[in-house]
Amino acid sequence: MEKFTVHHGTAVPLRRSDVDTDQIIPVRFLNHSERTGHADSLFADWRTDPDFVLNQPQYQGASVLIAGNDFGTGSSREYAVWALLNYGFRAVVAPRFGDIFHGNALMNGLLPVILPEGTVERLWNEVTDEPTRQFTIDLTQSHLSCGQINASFHVEEGARRRLLSGLDLIADTLRHEDSIASYERTRRSAMPTTSL
Repeated sequence: MEKFTVHHGTAVPLRRSDVDTDQIIPVRFLNHSERTGHADSLFADWRTDPDFVLNQPQYQGASVLIAGNDFGTGSSREYAVWALLNYGFRAVVAPRFGDIFHGNALMNGLLPVILPEGTVERLWNEVTDEPTRQFTIDLTQSHLSCGQINASFHVEEGARRRLLSGLDLIADTLRHEDSIASYERTRRSAMPTTSL
C-alpha cells in the first residue's frame, strides 16, 4: 500500500449525497478479483452523461474527490475503493461515509476525510470557481487546506499510523512476526496433549 503523508492535488466536486457502492462501481463490473483494472468502471452509469463532473476537462487528473453526505453506503464491496484508487483518487472528503466503505478505504490506502457539511459546501464552491486550485492534505498534521479554507480532521490513530507507514493490516501484523512465532512456540508446549 502506498504511504499517505502529505498529498497535493486538485479536486472534483461531486455534488451528490447518498452515493452507494453500486453507483461507485456497478455490480456488473465485479467480474475479476484483482485490485487493478477498475478505473473505467468508476461511476460507469453516470459517466455516460457528457455533463457528469468526471467528464469535464477541467477536472481531469484530479486526485481528491469532494462528495456529499453518506458516501459509500450500500454493499461492502472493496471494489468501490479499488475503482477510486485506480482512477487516481488518493482521498475522498465528505461529511459522512458508509461505515464499511470507510473501513475499506483506510485498509487500502484511500484517505476518507470527514468534514462538516458547511466546509464541504465551501470546498465545492472553491474548486468549482477555480478547478486548478491546489488541495493539500497533510496526514502528519491531520490538516487540509484549499485556497482560504483550512480545516482539521481526525483519523483513528491505528489507521493513521498504518497509512503514514504504507502498511495494510497484514503487513502491520507481520512487523511482529518474531513475537508471534515466540508466543506460538510457548503456547504449543503449554497445550494439553492426548495419548491413545
